Amino acid sequence: MERFTGSFTQQDPIPEAAIAAALRVMQSGRLHRYNTAAGEVAEAALLEEEFAAQTGARYCLAVASGGYALACALRAYGVGPGDRVLTNAFTLAPVPGAIASVGAVPVFVGVTEGLVIDLDDLAAKAGQARVLILSHMRGHICDMAALMRLCDARGITVIEDCAHTMGAAWQGRLTGRWGAMGCYSTQTYKHANSGEGGLLISDDAQAMARAILLSGSYMLYDRHRAAPPPEAFADLRLVTPNISGRMDNLRAAILRPQLADLATQCARWNARYQVVDDGLAQTPGLTRIARPEAEGFVASSYQFLLLDWAPEAIRAVVARCAARGVELKWFGAPDPVAFTSRYENWAYAPSAPMPASDRVLHAILDMRLPLTFSLEDCAQIARIIRAEVSAVFQGDLSAPERQARAD
Repeated sequence: MERFTGSFTQQDPIPEAAIAAALRVMQSGRLHRYNTAAGEVAEAALLEEEFAAQTGARYCLAVASGGYALACALRAYGVGPGDRVLTNAFTLAPVPGAIASVGAVPVFVGVTEGLVIDLDDLAAKAGQARVLILSHMRGHICDMAALMRLCDARGITVIEDCAHTMGAAWQGRLTGRWGAMGCYSTQTYKHANSGEGGLLISDDAQAMARAILLSGSYMLYDRHRAAPPPEAFADLRLVTPNISGRMDNLRAAILRPQLADLATQCARWNARYQVVDDGLAQTPGLTRIARPEAEGFVASSYQFLLLDWAPEAIRAVVARCAARGVELKWFGAPDPVAFTSRYENWAYAPSAPMPASDRVLHAILDMRLPLTFSLEDCAQIARIIRAEVSAVFQGDLSAPERQARAD
């Protein structure tokens, strides 16, 4: 019986160019983004300039984490205590966490079997808030043209959570460039790896000026190369609090070579995704996620559904795959495990049950696809998942029983 022996948490090494850049920053001792020698441009400022150009945005700000980016964006648009903010029911905890961190209240919107926000449910709840944090959760992108028509008609400001979609697009337009502000993560398991880190992009001069001041610019905003002009700061600089969350030069130096190679890395992820997806085609009881033609996705993870399966059957699939070295995460477990919490688990964010969404959330199984996996690894992983899902679907023995019999 095949057993996979790779690690689902081992990332590619940091590129040599990034290591050399990091060494130069460490040798200088000037890690703080505003600690520059005469005539020197900070790595953080260069990163912002390059990412703005890469995405086509007017402005960019590098910050300490993706979660900080989200909270900073909310503050930049005036969201505060008691305000309500629309967001996906299917997302990760930093999204409702960012909303709660500014004293606001999440209003959860349902999820479809395509793992994207339910636009009908969004339309029904649109009158409850003036801001939507749209989470492109696990790299799945909804019909952005339809969503923006809806939000524009209702006067809703869209902040895009692009933690899982750096380099991805809808109808050729990058995520982060549809809404008022796009927020990215450079945490280790994302598309660029600085351990922790985040980026915000926008064409809105006032909102980005607020974000730069919020991040802790100490009136040094003129050292930003992808910032609004000085006049955008004039009325804001003395009334905007410093909520320090800057990115340092070390992380910026590590990121710049990675972002320059983003398109190549995205193609590598998608090749791995395709091998897994092809290998799971027509697996009994397993539903693959349809990817619309308009969706230019980037797949650093893989999801599938076991719709209407009993909890014990899903647990059996997870256990049997784990026994063969394949790590699956189940979003339907009663208690959160690792990152798999869902809207009903967040007691700080009251919510009403959503039966149609609960059916989908109960069925979601998730798997990381690090670039350290070869295409052959991905084919083996797909064979293992296919075999174990098929076995459980057909009523085969549980993993412990089978192992005991083998022994």
